[in-house]
Amino acid sequence: MDLSHRTVLIVGGTSGIGRELARRFAAAGSTVAVGGRNPQALAELAQEGFGTVSIDVTDNASVAAARDAVLDRYPELDTVVTMPGVMLLEDLRDPAHFEAAATTIDTNLLGTIRVVDAFTPHLLRRGAGTFITVTSGIAFLPFPPMPTYAASKAAVHAYSEALRAQLDGTGLGVIELVPPAVATAGQEKVNPHALPLDDFATEVMDLLSQDPTSREIVVKAALVHRWAERAGTYDDLVAQRSRALSMLPGRHS
Repeated sequence: MDLSHRTVLIVGGTSGIGRELARRFAAAGSTVAVGGRNPQALAELAQEGFGTVSIDVTDNASVAAARDAVLDRYPELDTVVTMPGVMLLEDLRDPAHFEAAATTIDTNLLGTIRVVDAFTPHLLRRGAGTFITVTSGIAFLPFPPMPTYAASKAAVHAYSEALRAQLDGTGLGVIELVPPAVATAGQEKVNPHALPLDDFATEVMDLLSQDPTSREIVVKAALVHRWAERAGTYDDLVAQRSRALSMLPGRHS
């Protein structure tokens, strides 16, 4: 995949992985716009020279308005990265968790679908383009304190597979990015094993630049999650990760 001279929209790119990928695409020679909900973050990105657009992926009208604004300014848009994501703790013994579950599904799964639906007609008219969806190692190896996050990302994985099959022959590609735990926004303090953001972004861009580009971008640190069942380590790893249930209020390790 040639990373230069592309026109890229990153939805959910106002912080962390998305923000760093925006900078990496720009450094490679692409034109980059970033969409998100945080006005301050969007203003900061605009000062860096990025195009910005306000978008709430849980709101159909907001997604449609953002699409129109982006295509008006960037009619040559050829790459849409969709990475809306919320990570919420849930205690499944407490029925009150359902609100967190609904928010997670609406953002992570339905938000992804809304964005893909919004830009599919444009890319089909072009006859060429790429969707990059973002899942997680947790899609393949659940983290029990965040059950709906895991379910939503597993659903995005399956949706990406189906989208790729349905778009076959149209000139459109679908690439799935599968991050491990990445040290962003202080997460390195929570998870000392989190991969440094700079290392993650470098490896991702290296993998994306390969020709042909793999349909799944899985950095080395995420391989243990992606292939746990095949390696026969799945049960042991889920048991290890279940120790983190002590993070939930009222639970004890």
